[in-house]
Amino acid sequence: MSSKNLITEIEFEKIATQKLLERLPENKLGWRPHPKAMTLGQLAIHVATIPGRIATFANDGKTTAEILVAHPLSENKQEILNGFGESIKTAIRILNASDSDWDSNNWTCTLDGQEIINWPRPTLLRFLMLNHWCHHRGQLSTYLKMLNVAIPSIYGPSADENPFV
Repeated sequence: MSSKNLITEIEFEKIATQKLLERLPENKLGWRPHPKAMTLGQLAIHVATIPGRIATFANDGKTTAEILVAHPLSENKQEILNGFGESIKTAIRILNASDSDWDSNNWTCTLDGQEIINWPRPTLLRFLMLNHWCHHRGQLSTYLKMLNVAIPSIYGPSADENPFV
């Protein structure tokens, strides 16, 4: 698989993600549904930055587990939206520059200096950039629903928005 093929998916998923991030209630970014859960602001900045972070990790060829699982806190909606725009630009720039040699190299993740993951770059991009991104976007839509925020259409009608009427 060519990593360039993922650009179309990023562009598609960007639309739904942008809609959700634009609906963030800034006064609730510190809210969390459970003491063990990320805050809305942490989850939102995570969702906003996944494409660019993971593409950068792939490009670097390696990452530590500590960096991979770090979840920064944001209590500023504009910072989240700006981070999202930069993240998408970074991911697309990296993927546009990829070629078969780039795709044939692996990415590794280490924990305390020990390799724990060794994947082809395209596998990393599929699992952690796209699948992981959609997973957390689903969490974000649940957080927003719990806060009585209308959920936009993502892959079709939501209970709050029907793009087909």
